[in-house]
Amino acid sequence: PDEAERKIQLAKLIGIEKAIWVRVGAGPSQADTPPVGGSEPGLRARGADHFGDFARVAPIANEDLDRETADKTSSVHFLRFELTPEMCQAVKAGAAIRVGIDHPHYQAETTLAPATRDSLAADLA
Repeated sequence: PDEAERKIQLAKLIGIEKAIWVRVGAGPSQADTPPVGGSEPGLRARGADHFGDFARVAPIANEDLDRETADKTSSVHFLRFELTPEMCQAVKAGAAIRVGIDHPHYQAETTLAPATRDSLAADLA
């Protein structure tokens, strides 16, 4: 809620929308990556470099307008990810989906809960 602090943090996070990724595959166990600060269940620090059977998918971000200036990023970004037909098939078959952020000022990754994965699988063509 502090506007001054928000401006400081948004300045640090310039380019974060390009640092987010999705990966489809089997994935490491929860034991492979320790919790981030222990505060958010399921949120993990960056773990093993290899996850699953497919490469990371980079986002297509902010197609409607540019949401970043030289001084700060936006607090809201609109992202979409184009999965290959093989990735879609794997998700529909129950493969895990892992999402993460590899930004110099924020790193995290987590495996989506099965209910979330199943909901996304239902949306895939």
